[in-house]
Order: sequence, then structure tokens, then C-alpha cells
Amino acid sequence: MSPAPRTPSDLLAATLRRDAAAPLVTAYDDATGGRVELSGATFANWVAKTANLLQDEFDVGPGSTVALALPVHWQTAAVLLGVWSCGATVLDTAAEDDGRLDAADVVLAAQDRLAPLEEQDLPDLLGLSLHPLGLGMTGYAGPARDFALEVRAHGDVFSPYVPPDPATPGLLAGGLELTLGGLVAAATELAGRLGIAAGDRLLVDDTTAAEAGPVAWLLAPLAAGASIVLCRSADPAALGGRAAAERVTATLGVRIEGFRELGRPA
Repeated sequence: MSPAPRTPSDLLAATLRRDAAAPLVTAYDDATGGRVELSGATFANWVAKTANLLQDEFDVGPGSTVALALPVHWQTAAVLLGVWSCGATVLDTAAEDDGRLDAADVVLAAQDRLAPLEEQDLPDLLGLSLHPLGLGMTGYAGPARDFALEVRAHGDVFSPYVPPDPATPGLLAGGLELTLGGLVAAATELAGRLGIAAGDRLLVDDTTAAEAGPVAWLLAPLAAGASIVLCRSADPAALGGRAAAERVTATLGVRIEGFRELGRPA
């Protein structure tokens, strides 16, 4: 019997042991019409590549702080778990605010948020195009390194120099501070409270996810053994058909006739 997960990377490892080939993250963007589906194994490859990039190129490990100026996106999910796989802390902040990034060792930001960050004295800055297929930035000539180009050169298997310690800080978001172990505990508790079950296919829109935070939209489903259908710029008229086509079993923050809405009485 496998030991209980103690860090977020353990949650992903448990998912891979259950079924690495099954869809884990399916992402829609109704603004562009894009759809991408990642199995557990493919998603884990992105996480490992991200962790290797951070560890090898930027010396990220326990005690490091990585700031994210990213929207809810499948690549953001991979970056979050990549940081936590290194045993480092995620700083989730309004990064453009003066002084908020003073403690950050590395900053990863969406391409459309790079301009104000370039004016700050940041140690290392990476930009993400957030292309649905993970392609690089286009039309950018600033100093930020392109995450998509950098990450592809790194390996699909990650071994931290120092194993993540559940007692070290994992998330700083506003007034919220959670250790790596606290993230797992919070995710497990929330999954139980919301009624997320093993095998659930959870549809969540990006607005709800942004408000709820990564414990709710990413870690709680992982803790429960569920998969995620993530919808950006969701078209309400399309959600019913999409939920049926994707075999969704529950929704978070979205009411769709005929589907169980988490957190609401049946």
C-alpha cells in the first residue's frame, strides 16, 4: 500500500499510479475555439520539464520563492506543480504592484502582463504565451525568456536535489499562507466537503477557479482522484453540450441542468 500523499507532487504521483493514460486535464478556450486534452502522463511530463527548468536553470528548491502572474490555464497547473515538485513556494500575487515581488527568485508571467514587470528589477523573468498547445510567444522582443522554448529542452523525469519537505512554505496568496503539507491537507478536506469523488470528471470555469484558488480547482480534484475540464471564457450556451460530450459528472461554480453542482444540496 502506498503511503498517504504528503506534498502536492505526491498527489500527482498517486494519480499516475491509478491510471496514467486517462485524461487528467481537458482545457477549452471559447474565445479562440481551442481545446487540448492531456493524459496524466502527458501532464506529468510538463510538470517534470517545468521542475527541471526551474531547478537546473534557476536553482529553485526548498527556500526559493517563485512568483506567478498567470491566469487559470492548463500550463499554470503544470507550473504550480512544477514549483511544488522543487519544494519551493508559489507567490500568487498582483505582480504589477510595487514591492510585491521583492521576495521572488523567479517570476513567470503571461505575455500580456510582461510590460510592467520589465520595468522592475527582477532577478529572472519568464514569459508564457498560454498558447493552447504550449507554443512560444509571438511578437515579443523584450528581455523575458520564453518559457515554452526553454522548457522543451528539459527532461520528462524530475528528481529534486532536495526532496520537498511538507513543513516548508508552499503557497503565499494575499493573507493566505500554506505549507506544502498544508496544501495537501486543505485539498483533501475541501474535496471531502464538496463531495468530489474518485473518478469524477469536474467541469470548472476560469472565473470560478480564479476566485477559489489552486487548492480548489487543481489540488482538490487531484486529492480525490478526479479529472478536470477547465473552461476559459466559457460560453454558457455551449456548456450543456460540452458537459455531456466530456462525460462530466459534476461542476464547480457552474450550474448546468442535469449535472451535480459541487457545494450545493442535491
